Order: sequence, then C-alpha cells, then structure tokens
Amino acid sequence: MSDLPRHGDSRPRIKQTGQRSVRISVEDIARRLDIGRQAVYAMLEQGILPGVRVGRRWIITRHAYDQWERTCGTRAGAGLDAQPEVMVLN
Repeated sequence: MSDLPRHGDSRPRIKQTGQRSVRISVEDIARRLDIGRQAVYAMLEQGILPGVRVGRRWIITRHAYDQWERTCGTRAGAGLDAQPEVMVLN
C-alpha cells in the first residue's frame, strides 16, 4: 500500500499495522483522558502532548501518545535524578 494518494484522491493515506492506525485522533485522546477536544488542542499547542502541527491539522502518532500516557506525560531527563532503590555495601 502506497502512502501517496491515488489520482483524484486528495486525502493522505494512513499506514496501518493490523487493524490499528499509526495515528490517534484528538477525539480518541479526549475520550481517553475524559476531557474536551479544545483541552486536547490546548495541550498540543503548549507542548504537553506529543504532536506535530501541519497547517491546521495535528498529527499525533499512537506510539508517541501511548508512551506519553505510560510515563504520565513526564519527559526523559525531567525532574530529580533517579536514586537506586537498594544500596549494597560490601
């Protein structure tokens, strides 16, 4: 399947893995977070949610969103340095 639109079809093709799209919609994110769509757009604008703006549209990959959700939105390297849970002394 090509990512390029067919002749006469101006919609971009979305790659799919199995039955799941590689992108997630603003509506799906709003539903998962139990917030409104405008709140999702505000979070995208502020850089809280991972996404890329292309013209008037936002592209959010499912992988990036799932990773954001798993880490509660924290970025790598943010916050305090991790300390070992157990310190072993010999």
